[in-house]
Amino acid sequence: MSDTLYRGIATSTGDGRAGGRAQTNDGLLDITLAIPKEMGGPGGATNPEQLFAAGWASCFHSALKAVAAQQKAQISDSAVIAEVGVVKTPEGGFGLNAALHIELAGVTQETADKLVEAAHAMCPYSNATRGNLPVTLDVTVA
Repeated sequence: MSDTLYRGIATSTGDGRAGGRAQTNDGLLDITLAIPKEMGGPGGATNPEQLFAAGWASCFHSALKAVAAQQKAQISDSAVIAEVGVVKTPEGGFGLNAALHIELAGVTQETADKLVEAAHAMCPYSNATRGNLPVTLDVTVA
């Protein structure tokens, strides 16, 4: 895999999402996990969906900034909120769904929509999930 630019490495130990621990190989992330109360767990700790949402929101936001710079669009303020949900599958397993809420200031709605479309094509998280889980995008211009 010589074309890999970066590889994030994390290890899960203990009971996984049910009180286990997740740690990156560099030690910068070291957290205890918990099943959310909404899923019958105790809550009180981070869960994998929050980590995925944080990664996707951050990555998408960076893609959005890069696309805006390429297109010379002057964004005065921006935020990306990612929601990652757990759903039951008909087969008895679990799946995910997602929504990305993008807030932009300083551009028209038409420009914002074009920037978000281009960012969605650039973002590795968007590319990895495309066709694998339902994703909705909504763009608000302030």
